[in-house]
Amino acid sequence: MIPKKFFVTGAKATSLVSKLNAFDLALKNAGIAQCNLVQVSSILPPGCMEEELRDIPAGSIVFSVVARMDGSEGATIGAGVSWAWEKQRRFGIVAEAHGHFDERSLKEILTRKILEMAEIRDIEIDAPKLKIKAMRVPKANFGCVFAALVFMP
Repeated sequence: MIPKKFFVTGAKATSLVSKLNAFDLALKNAGIAQCNLVQVSSILPPGCMEEELRDIPAGSIVFSVVARMDGSEGATIGAGVSWAWEKQRRFGIVAEAHGHFDERSLKEILTRKILEMAEIRDIEIDAPKLKIKAMRVPKANFGCVFAALVFMP
């Protein structure tokens, strides 16, 4: 099974009830709450086309590269993905990061990660793209930030 299409999405959310509920709302805000996510590692197959977020049938099992960070009141949390194609477009690579980071820190971390991934593979890459979500969790809330590169079923 080799994916032909992908999209990138992300969201942030809070809940008064739990981190899991914040995650569920983040998935809804990202447009993929109805999916069963299966995490995969970080290679874009040749010819895989990037698309806009589309409806996926409820209950679909979708493969995705995921970054997620949960937090409680007062915490700064961030998550993001970066992706880039090898210059000859033989394949692409995807990096993910999450932690107690703001957007600027995540951008730096993701850029370093994807550049090192290219160096490990001894390839040159096009300019990386980024999807980053970060927030400071409000008082009396749980928070979740989420970013994912999702392969279309």
